[in-house]
Amino acid sequence: MLLRVLVSVVTISSITACMLMMGSCTSGWRHEPMITAKSDSESSLDRVLKEGTLEVTTNYNSMNYYIYRGQPMGFQYEMLEQFSSSIGVKLKIRIEENLEKAFEQLAEKKTDLVAMGLTVTGERRKRFDFTEPLLITRQVLVQRLPDNWRRLATRDELEAKLLRSSLELGGKTIYVQEGSVFVQRLEVLAEETGDSIIIVEDKRGVEELVEAVSKGQIQYTVADEHMALLFSKIYPDIDVRTPLSFEQRLAWALHKEPDNELLNEINEWLAVFTSSSAGRGLYRKYFEGSGISSSRRSEFHSMTAGKLSSYDDVIRKVAKEIGWDWRLLASLIYQESEFKPDAVSWAGAFGLMQLMPAAMEQLGIDTSASAEEQIHAGGKYLQYLDVQIPESVTDSNERKKFVLAAYNSGIGHVLDSRRLAQKHRKDPNLWTDNVDFFLRNKSKPAFYRDEVVYYGYARGEETYRFVVEITERYEHYKNLLPE
Repeated sequence: MLLRVLVSVVTISSITACMLMMGSCTSGWRHEPMITAKSDSESSLDRVLKEGTLEVTTNYNSMNYYIYRGQPMGFQYEMLEQFSSSIGVKLKIRIEENLEKAFEQLAEKKTDLVAMGLTVTGERRKRFDFTEPLLITRQVLVQRLPDNWRRLATRDELEAKLLRSSLELGGKTIYVQEGSVFVQRLEVLAEETGDSIIIVEDKRGVEELVEAVSKGQIQYTVADEHMALLFSKIYPDIDVRTPLSFEQRLAWALHKEPDNELLNEINEWLAVFTSSSAGRGLYRKYFEGSGISSSRRSEFHSMTAGKLSSYDDVIRKVAKEIGWDWRLLASLIYQESEFKPDAVSWAGAFGLMQLMPAAMEQLGIDTSASAEEQIHAGGKYLQYLDVQIPESVTDSNERKKFVLAAYNSGIGHVLDSRRLAQKHRKDPNLWTDNVDFFLRNKSKPAFYRDEVVYYGYARGEETYRFVVEITERYEHYKNLLPE
């Protein structure tokens, strides 16, 4: 006999938003980009290479995609970054906690890839192509240890209070993520044992359900073993030693295509990467040692307190004053100093915002300035640069890129690059794929010796990367942090 309940549960934490392996929650504050369908007229790989972007749907948890001390991190995230870099394209991540919605987006070609550590099943193979396995795992029961487990005299006493056989699941209520393979597995176990299992399909993600078990809010859930072992370090009051399935493959899902060149490209890359020192090091980083569990307890982990730094409140205040998204200003500060108020560069730039001595003097501060004073001064300097960007740059996002470039290389080099763009019939009011090209090449005589150039040579590649890295990090901040 099988009883199934479908429920909708409010997330345990408004900051715990949802992550990479098996889904998570839906949050009203998260940035939701417009989704447009991909063309059917070309292969996935051709389209990705032409557009220069790999769009991936994933979710949010303590293993696969999160922010720690200002830096995007995670096992799946780092693998996706490595693969994207290997084929020379940018990675664009879209968060989706609902598995069925993620599959719908893939089926409708609104995304190129679903990277949630998906279990490969026969039914899923009918709809999608799957990569070679990233991991081999099995499903395990997550149950709460008894309240007095630390005071029990022997291991046998503890074992007697835990479920260790699927036969003991009869009559138990088990919460699992809605739409996950855990539902089907419990259905099979109910049929095999001839007993009732009350399956509650829950909108929360796997980690949130594990946390609920740890807090005693629910008794049981199911997780993949490699994730469960990590969670057992974060939540010490759970047990994850009862297997519920045989070993299963976890992989990425792609559109089903007759000759899937993107699939072949990923599989060839995986074969090399997983056996390399970089691949082995990435595995050790996330699956061995205590680094993940200790970082998860930090207030600067996006799933714990949603803080980037000790200065978030000041950054929000200054960002509001200058009309910026605080997450963009925070990304700039991370780029400059990694939130270190006493940082000093080789060139003499100082503090959180790495202001040069001349700029500090102009702004009325010195090296004794507090962190708050440094951020306020940096905000004023950004405004100073903004008013020097011509009003013809009307797109707000492009305008901020001009300001970022000027912050790094100086306003003169940016204005030079606008004049070069105009001379070569590019749009001087657009940074991306227009003015950025000329600043990027301003270290070459053919450009910095041009008659329209007033400020000469510049290390433009450095400035180009400065803008790219800040804006890319900003996208991750928008994915995972509230406005």
